[in-house]
Amino acid sequence: MISRFAKSFVAIVVALLLLTTITFLHPPSRTYIDPWSGALLGEDGMEQSLRTSKTKLPILGAEGGVIMPKLGNATAKAALGRATWKLLHTMTLRYPEKPTQDERDALGSYFHLLSRLYPCGECAAEFQMLLEKYPPQTSSRRSASLWLCSVHNAVNERLHKEPFDCAHLDDTYDCGCGDEPIGTTAPSGSEGEDAVVSMMRGGR
Repeated sequence: MISRFAKSFVAIVVALLLLTTITFLHPPSRTYIDPWSGALLGEDGMEQSLRTSKTKLPILGAEGGVIMPKLGNATAKAALGRATWKLLHTMTLRYPEKPTQDERDALGSYFHLLSRLYPCGECAAEFQMLLEKYPPQTSSRRSASLWLCSVHNAVNERLHKEPFDCAHLDDTYDCGCGDEPIGTTAPSGSEGEDAVVSMMRGGR
């Protein structure tokens, strides 16, 4: 007969062997939380499950009211406007022909951020109203550049300026970068005006 003590001893030895086997087969995960970044880290850096995840963060601050105050200096306002239109037109003329969704989101967010941070507060307020009425068209280089030209002409109309010929964007805002033009010859006459209005309202 095996004594009760011997049975207990054998049971303890078996349990220890089992725990040792489990430990070798499944080593403990040495992880900790970085107090500065809040990231879950392991022996080789960030945990694989977190390293491979690509969570898309929203662009903060793209929505909201105008931030900048009124710009009273008319000369500075005019110079700022010319420089900004040149920047925006050149940007849309170099925009990808077939943008990815990320690139489309980036361009749309850029316009909305500009409508908040533009140094001329009253100009920014008008731009916000135009964006609400005519949302940015970002599906291609052609749609983005013609949309911006149409918005530019809406501002020109309010200022009683001559409308800009959207068919000659490449000639006026040629940066010398050697890129191909935005597309085929633009329609003329009433057909061209209808196309511009359709573009502004999101028809293309």
